[in-house]
Amino acid sequence: MAFANSEFKLFSAGSGFSGNPSSEAPRRPPPPPVEVLASEVSSTVKCLLEPVNLDGLTLLKGRVSTEEVLGVPDSDLVAGVYEGGLKLWEGSLDLVKAIRSEIHKGEVSFRGKKVLELGCGHGLPGIFACLEGAAAVHFQDFNAEVLRCLTIPNANANLSQTSQSTASKDTTLIVETEVKYFAGDWSQVHQCLPHVYSDGKDADSSLRQNPVYDYDIILMAETIYAISAQQSLYELIKKCVKRPGGVTYMAAKKHYFGVGGGTRQFLSMVKKDGVMDATLVAEVADGSSNVREVWKLSMKSDSKS
Repeated sequence: MAFANSEFKLFSAGSGFSGNPSSEAPRRPPPPPVEVLASEVSSTVKCLLEPVNLDGLTLLKGRVSTEEVLGVPDSDLVAGVYEGGLKLWEGSLDLVKAIRSEIHKGEVSFRGKKVLELGCGHGLPGIFACLEGAAAVHFQDFNAEVLRCLTIPNANANLSQTSQSTASKDTTLIVETEVKYFAGDWSQVHQCLPHVYSDGKDADSSLRQNPVYDYDIILMAETIYAISAQQSLYELIKKCVKRPGGVTYMAAKKHYFGVGGGTRQFLSMVKKDGVMDATLVAEVADGSSNVREVWKLSMKSDSKS
């Protein structure tokens, strides 16, 4: 997950939800965006690996202690300090299942594509994109510590054990995938992403010779829980997604009780903006939580935004 403005607790797979939306934490400036190199993987925090079975596809998920990594209690989201990236959220599993189904139906292909996963945490959707032969997969999370202690070791473990995955038969494509990691707030992280549009207002825009919208596929799960962060997330998507032809897959709960976010509120903003179409890909109502959905967003063909 990536950015929130208040202290509250969300629920991961198999746990309940609690929160106090009235307790606003003072908003602090976000840390500057930065690329986290794969070589910066933590050597002090142990990442325990567990298998996750996704309808016949087995991926590995890392498990680390929030207390050990960031010095905050497990399950807490502390504004501007920790945004939940060490938890495995239900939406990330929904998203992997949904895009896998989309591939089988011929609706999308990752082969040779540039992919960006926003609010990645464990990075399972992005890892799946690697296994499906993406040319580049870039992982983004609010916390650099999440990338160093969880995302990078989790990606390394999954990509070094491709025999456990049924995702791709062509291991050459996996080896050639460009994998990079970026930390930062959604309002600023575009400054260090390689494949984004620059309007000339950014301080680093002069460094880009041919700035373009260049991510074929954007993946994000459980990123729209906070209304206050939705606009910056949406603007980032528009800065990044390729046009024409780029798509964004979004997995989220229909409504996050107590904090106001959810797919209905986010899609209302998208509809009002008028430059993207939204299509429901999957709905999950298993009784373990409120209704979860996966949506596909695409730029309208006549959009100039």
